[in-house]
Amino acid sequence: MIAVYDARSASAGRIDIEHLSVALGSGDQAFEAVQDISFSVAPGEFVCLLGPSGCGKSTLLGALAGHIAATRGRFAVDGKPVAGPGPDRGIVFQHHTLFPWKRVVDNVAFGPKMRGVGKAARRAQAREMLELVGLQGFADHYPAQLSGGMQQRVEIARVLINRPRLLLMDEPFGALDAQTRRMMQELLLDIWSRVRTTVVFITHDIDEALFLADHILVMSPRPGRIIENIRVPFARPRHADLVVEAGFVRLKHHCLNLLRIGTHPESLPRLSPLGLAQSLA
Repeated sequence: MIAVYDARSASAGRIDIEHLSVALGSGDQAFEAVQDISFSVAPGEFVCLLGPSGCGKSTLLGALAGHIAATRGRFAVDGKPVAGPGPDRGIVFQHHTLFPWKRVVDNVAFGPKMRGVGKAARRAQAREMLELVGLQGFADHYPAQLSGGMQQRVEIARVLINRPRLLLMDEPFGALDAQTRRMMQELLLDIWSRVRTTVVFITHDIDEALFLADHILVMSPRPGRIIENIRVPFARPRHADLVVEAGFVRLKHHCLNLLRIGTHPESLPRLSPLGLAQSLA
């Protein structure tokens, strides 16, 4: 039986960010990567950060992970300021970080091992997570024996075994071919529908953001600011044919406009939630 957990039962995973700015570099090389960002994410929501390369998406994710300190502002998870990395905030990158010398089951079991869980118990937990991501037959393989999509499934399982409040994903499917990418998007939504941890997912692909998210935070070019917080109105569960529906295409066009004039967002007509819903009807 697959071990399914609801992250909200143990920890809510609420995000609150208020007037957050992050500067990187020093001296003449210093620059502001993220500027005066404020938003909140409810427990269990799936949020996409959408924006062009270099707009500060990964910097913002690094701040949420606790790897990058804020220059100004406040950010908290479940009301507690983020002061550094922790297993309650798991991160998945575009390229896997699996240990090549360890079998898949031991890669997934690495977190429990660091917490002192015995070998038999942690391997049992790891096999349940592998079943959750559809890799129950590959526990004894090495990472090099798996395809790119399968490696990313292992990476997701290795994060989820720690029962994180937040699942932070930095373009995790960006290196995959189109067919595998779509399959992984559907798999991720299936996993998320069962574990219901809060997800913050970085992408520069509008179709991907619209297919996955409850909310899309559209960011401007550097210094990254939130241009618009878009509530995605499509019902769940979502399927591949959603991308050709008229409402999807219209909202995609709206996102394209936002990105095109992101350096001057005041020139784009704003749609109220009601107006946006009516335009998609």
